[in-house]
Amino acid sequence: MSIPDRVIAIIADQAMLEPSDVTLDSSLEDLGVDSLGLVESIFAIEEAFDITVPFNANEPSVGDFDISTVGAIAASVQRLVAEQS
Repeated sequence: MSIPDRVIAIIADQAMLEPSDVTLDSSLEDLGVDSLGLVESIFAIEEAFDITVPFNANEPSVGDFDISTVGAIAASVQRLVAEQS
């Protein structure tokens, strides 16, 4: 499974949606993911990919990890995975 597909699956699980309901263009807000769901998604992503996400839950718009859309999250995860290799 590709990184974007795994990120979609994780976010869909957190949002209690089917992966087919989540697109790379979806925002977390569109999917009904609240701040707690976002934090839980970040933890799940860290565990799934064995990475540390530079994320401040108090200031989600600050930092290198873009959470504007599912696609942006997937791209950020891909970058972190590549940096770890």
